[in-house]
Amino acid sequence: MKPIAVWPIRCDALPLGQRLAAALDADLYQPWLHADETPRDQFRRQFRLHRQWVVVMASGIAVRYLDGLPESKHHDPAVVVLDEAARFAIPLLSGHEGGANALAYAVARLTGATPVVTTATEALRPLTLGIGCRRGKSTNAIEQAVMQALGQRAMAEVREVATVDIKADEPGLLDFCTRHQLLLRVIARADIAARAWVGQPSAWVREQVGVDGVCEPCALIASPRGRMIVPKTVLDGVTVAIVEDRMTHIEQNEQD
Repeated sequence: MKPIAVWPIRCDALPLGQRLAAALDADLYQPWLHADETPRDQFRRQFRLHRQWVVVMASGIAVRYLDGLPESKHHDPAVVVLDEAARFAIPLLSGHEGGANALAYAVARLTGATPVVTTATEALRPLTLGIGCRRGKSTNAIEQAVMQALGQRAMAEVREVATVDIKADEPGLLDFCTRHQLLLRVIARADIAARAWVGQPSAWVREQVGVDGVCEPCALIASPRGRMIVPKTVLDGVTVAIVEDRMTHIEQNEQD
């Protein structure tokens, strides 16, 4: 048994399930092949054999599947719900302790889905970093550029990092996110092109990536109700922009 399992509820979702299982090195279940047992009963029997689950189904069905199974957030397997159209990846169980939040972002990077994280720790962090960089930039170089952009703000205020799809496997960026326990959201170039606003279009980025900019539109797309508080800053081939979630800022002020 592998730590991660993928459970598509319908055979129509098998191609999506196969793609996820291959990318995540996960076991793939096909419950429709076992007519002697209901899919729900199959799932309940297998539930604790894996540490993390990606279930491809509606959230309402997932809730019914899980009814009576959760025992403790410290021991329950993580569960991420992905709809069959791969529009939203939702951590439903064990977001922090089980790693469902991080798994949702991994699923989102693989499918183009939007991760929907509802845990309070992330919700109360107001900042999104948009980051672009030249190939091969080190973790330290990215960190220095981020710290310059943050100024007096703390890294603890950052909710997530957003970048363009061709940087999804950039080692320095991945290591930076791991170092600071930040989730990485990958934005498709087509989505960036559709939201064309950048402060200063870059001819080099247009030539290399096919869009006018990376850090600013990525941050704005990842935080759609936010406002740009730090436009593109550049340090040694790394660009950083910062967007603040206005609703989170209001909520924090009300709590204070």
